[in-house]
Amino acid sequence: MTYYFNQQMQKEKRRLLRQNQTYCEKLLWMYLRNRQLQGYKFRRQYSIGPFVIDFYCPELKFAIEVDGGIHEIGQQREYDFERQKYLEKFNIIFLRITNKEVLEDIKSVVSKIEKFIDNVELKKMDGSQN
Repeated sequence: MTYYFNQQMQKEKRRLLRQNQTYCEKLLWMYLRNRQLQGYKFRRQYSIGPFVIDFYCPELKFAIEVDGGIHEIGQQREYDFERQKYLEKFNIIFLRITNKEVLEDIKSVVSKIEKFIDNVELKKMDGSQN
């Protein structure tokens, strides 16, 4: 399974994406980094197979995508759907957040992520999550 995660051939791409994060990604990263969110380690620009996820918590198999307006357009929406379907084959769960949400109320976004984490933890405790 590790063959698919953070492949060496994707290293430069991940580095460039980290260096060129959007403002919204930078803002959210301030709350996710250094285990600030319920003690979980998040990584930014984490690759799985040919795709790079904005933020990923390996312990929970939890991905966060910060989407701009382009993600609402037909072809991009289809691409995102297929990409997410591929990544969900690895039992990764997704939370999509819009740039608008981040810009308008970052505290609500962080609260939304915390609630999502709580639900993931409950599912793991119940054994309903692989």
